[in-house]
Amino acid sequence: MIGRAIYSLLTLYMMLVLLRWLASYLEIDLYSARWRWIPQCVDPFLKPIRRALPSLGPVDFGPLAALVVLWFARFLILAAIYPAR
Repeated sequence: MIGRAIYSLLTLYMMLVLLRWLASYLEIDLYSARWRWIPQCVDPFLKPIRRALPSLGPVDFGPLAALVVLWFARFLILAAIYPAR
């Protein structure tokens, strides 16, 4: 039950990372009062990843790397919940 809750929270967080990434391309102002909570939730996770990745000009691979990390964590949790027989 706890594993399923963590799995669901990771899925929600993955959606927030994806929304943060898409907002930068769709020119949505995430620092307006209505959307400010999204960067506040996602940026603390993205900042270390962005620092670790090389800069490739205007292309930001931080959200993509974050999604891969979150997907792998979700996979491990799913494997722990439903172990192979």
